[in-house]
Amino acid sequence: MGARESKVSSSAQSMEVTTVPTSPIAGQKPGTSGLRQKTKTFMSEHYLENFVQSTLDALVAEGVPVKGGTLVISGDGRYHNKTAIQIIIKMAAAAGVGRVWCGDHGLLSTPAMSAVIRTRSRGLAGMAPFGGFILSASHNPGGIDEDFGIKYNCENGGPAPEKVTNLIYTNTTTIKEYKLCCGLPEIDLSAPGSYTLGGGAFRVDVFDCVEDHMGLLQQVFDFGAIKALFAREDFSFVYDGMHGVQGPYAKKIFVDEFGAPASSLMNCEPKEDFGGPASASHGHADPNLTHAVELVARMGLNKEGREIETTSEPPVFGAAADGDADRNMIMGSRFFCSPSDSLAVIVANASCIPYFAAGLKGCARSMPTSCALDRVAEQLGIPYFEVPTGWKFFGNLMDSGTDAFPGKPVYTPFICGEESFGTGGDHVREKDGMFAVLAWLQILAAENPDPAKPIVGVGDVTKKHWEKYGRNYYARYDYEGVDKPAAEKMMAAMVEAQPALIGTTVDGMKIAKADMFEYHDPVDGSVSKNQGVRFIFESGSRFVFRLSGTGVAGATIRMYLEEYAAPDADLTKHAFDVVKPIADIALKISKLTEYTGRTEPSVVT
Repeated sequence: MGARESKVSSSAQSMEVTTVPTSPIAGQKPGTSGLRQKTKTFMSEHYLENFVQSTLDALVAEGVPVKGGTLVISGDGRYHNKTAIQIIIKMAAAAGVGRVWCGDHGLLSTPAMSAVIRTRSRGLAGMAPFGGFILSASHNPGGIDEDFGIKYNCENGGPAPEKVTNLIYTNTTTIKEYKLCCGLPEIDLSAPGSYTLGGGAFRVDVFDCVEDHMGLLQQVFDFGAIKALFAREDFSFVYDGMHGVQGPYAKKIFVDEFGAPASSLMNCEPKEDFGGPASASHGHADPNLTHAVELVARMGLNKEGREIETTSEPPVFGAAADGDADRNMIMGSRFFCSPSDSLAVIVANASCIPYFAAGLKGCARSMPTSCALDRVAEQLGIPYFEVPTGWKFFGNLMDSGTDAFPGKPVYTPFICGEESFGTGGDHVREKDGMFAVLAWLQILAAENPDPAKPIVGVGDVTKKHWEKYGRNYYARYDYEGVDKPAAEKMMAAMVEAQPALIGTTVDGMKIAKADMFEYHDPVDGSVSKNQGVRFIFESGSRFVFRLSGTGVAGATIRMYLEEYAAPDADLTKHAFDVVKPIADIALKISKLTEYTGRTEPSVVT
């Protein structure tokens, strides 16, 4: 069905700018993933408007062509999404923006937003977006009593750099007024259509939220080969959208393109509360062993990743997305592939993906992510990087050697990822949950060229990888909702104790290195300090502590545990069992229980 062309009659009065007096609201400092707060906070007077105006003012100050430009506005469908879009449209008009693009129903996954910014204007002279507002709190629960968020992405499709977010924050502390065109009508987001307002001075285009991202992915992967995999009688598949934004994308790609039965999709109807407290995930659209309980059970595992009895044989392949679809979880029949292993396997097998067929020129991981990627990169002979947590740190590496950073080395084609279930490539500037799933399906298609032979699954591919590179046993303990001052005291005490602990032996393990990780960006020369407390043992095993910036209530302490096993070692153990002794040492050194009162983690992945 084609898009509607709607000429909405609009008097000059509808474009009249209203100036609303306001004052600064404390705490509007964007984190690694934008600004997140409780939904009711965003619904309170001036809160959203203050942040949006502060962002628009920052862009103008930076010389961004806001006036007459194109701005993308969409979100993950959580509660308050549609209302917030209408408000931002009115503010964009007041700022002189010439055109606004919105996904239908107000939906765009985070990677799709990046794809739209980067590619939708091709062939449309002068219409390239200067950026976009993503309305999402990612994997945080949605609903009127839960979380909401907003993030600004720049013209390259990636998150705003610290220079911009710092200016946005400064503006929020001095703001005195914001502007909007109150007379503009509400835009119908229910279907594609175009709306011309203010005598042609302002236009809103509502488009199919799937088409741009899917079109870009078709340039990266061989959809025909993946479709042939789906045609095998012995291949079975299940996908959990967790009631987030990924549902329309999953239906179009897996069902319409690859021929998967509609019954293979779980929770693929977007909901404002991601299913809410009554759902199996309790509305927590976070693809991990703890929250994606329906998928995990269907694949024959429990929340620790241990095998359970099932009434039928689990599917060959299973996957899930989070609320805004930038994260992914990969599973095989009775097998969980950790995000760190998934990244390493994808890089090791990247040559079977058309986009990477000529070879990778670079790869990267976040510092807490296991070192499995490093061994692959060394064998491939390509540069690899260890960056702080936060997708924006990968952006400079992907843009190195472009007009943004001329004269710098080119690292693309490029693949990167984080232990927090995020994987992506240089096709967009965000992590991309669908990219990771299609990468695995492409690998399985390459591993299964003969339909007469037994199916090779996720577990088979991963175990073969371990036999070549060794295995990085890995786990992460999350302690959520911890008192923030107590958590900060714990971190400070660890840093203070580090020099004296180097060279000492704790429970039979000698500490070879202990530091606070800081990153020196090889592209722009910037330095990011205080990015995580590291303790590395003589054996190469390690543990890391970080305070997460993505939560809303209290602080989240993340404890990362890793132990390497060589190819000739026992590779069949359960990861949680292997890293338990390291966890005991980490808890002893950190004194986490003494500082926080917590005796058990909230989530283990």
